[in-house]
Amino acid sequence: MLSPARQRQLAGQSLYVALALALIVAALLPLAPGRIGVPGPDLLTAMTLAWVVRRPAQVPAPTIGAVALLADILLFRPPGLGAAITVVAAETLRRSAHRGRTQGFIVEWLRAAALMALMVLAERTLRTLFLIPPTLAPLPPLGQDILRLIATVGAYPLVVAVLHPLGLRRPSPLELNWPER
Repeated sequence: MLSPARQRQLAGQSLYVALALALIVAALLPLAPGRIGVPGPDLLTAMTLAWVVRRPAQVPAPTIGAVALLADILLFRPPGLGAAITVVAAETLRRSAHRGRTQGFIVEWLRAAALMALMVLAERTLRTLFLIPPTLAPLPPLGQDILRLIATVGAYPLVVAVLHPLGLRRPSPLELNWPER
């Protein structure tokens, strides 16, 4: 029999995977075929970082890596590159999350924004250094990546607000038995 804490952890992990799959499927839908517009936010990254800050035990690195690898494959990005960068960013945020527990949301938002910017920089740098052929995965223009970054940073508070009613809130000081068991 699973303990109540373990049941909560598995339920949270299942909810994360279900929401991530829904976001991946939504990204695959042809909502405006033929129209090239402003790139939208990367909601999967915003959701992952928000989840890691709020409930780090519910999203272990293998789960994040598997979801991000699936997104890489289905969205025709270089397989594994985005997944590796996402796992490194999430683990960086997880390691420093205990320090930010007492700080306000603005500090959390700025930390997430800085991490998202580093993720974009790391992906562009690695894709350029390793000369990934454009036939495999074309490198988007820098302006498009910057617009996506701005949209993702702007969407982060909305993602946090949507996740809050699902029980994803910052733990109170009494709940800070790091990590959850």
